[in-house]
Amino acid sequence: MAFAHSKVTAQGQISVPLEVRRRLGIGPGSILEWEQEGESIVVRKAGRYTSEDVHEAVFPEGRPERRTLGDLKAGIRRRVRDRHAGR
Repeated sequence: MAFAHSKVTAQGQISVPLEVRRRLGIGPGSILEWEQEGESIVVRKAGRYTSEDVHEAVFPEGRPERRTLGDLKAGIRRRVRDRHAGR
């Protein structure tokens, strides 16, 4: 049994009922994701990623080797030189 209802506007927008916002813990700027599960559509609060999740995605093989400031500057110089070499 449904505990809340929304009406779709002519522009395809809906208002999320207060009880749903409270249950999901959402407010202005929150992101909702819509997923089809069989004959139903499920709406849920989009998950947030921790910095650890992002780090694992960017560095799947573990922690990168440490570099000195000189190494970083040299890499930037090489990149700029290679990028602009033919100009």
